[in-house]
Amino acid sequence: MAQAMRPDPGHSLFATDGKPHPLQDTLVAVTLVLGVVSLVTAGFHHLHVLTSWTGLLGILAGGYGQFISATTRERFLLIIGLGAAGVGFYLGMAHGGLFSGIVIN
Repeated sequence: MAQAMRPDPGHSLFATDGKPHPLQDTLVAVTLVLGVVSLVTAGFHHLHVLTSWTGLLGILAGGYGQFISATTRERFLLIIGLGAAGVGFYLGMAHGGLFSGIVIN
């Protein structure tokens, strides 16, 4: 019995369902950008406020993105962004935190 050959997208790391996901794709992009900014600025001690806030916002955006993600591609990229944002956030907190230098004692 002859059967039609169809590619099986279920086994691909970047599998998609063929539908557009504008909100999820926006959250992926925002999480990746915030994660990269947080990770890069974590190397500079005097930028700890920027590092902490971008890391925190990246964690929140990535967490919500994980909650509503629809494809493996989205989840994969969100995890990368979340990891970068998390590392940046923790280093920013270690260097002075969210409000250090802003709030006067």
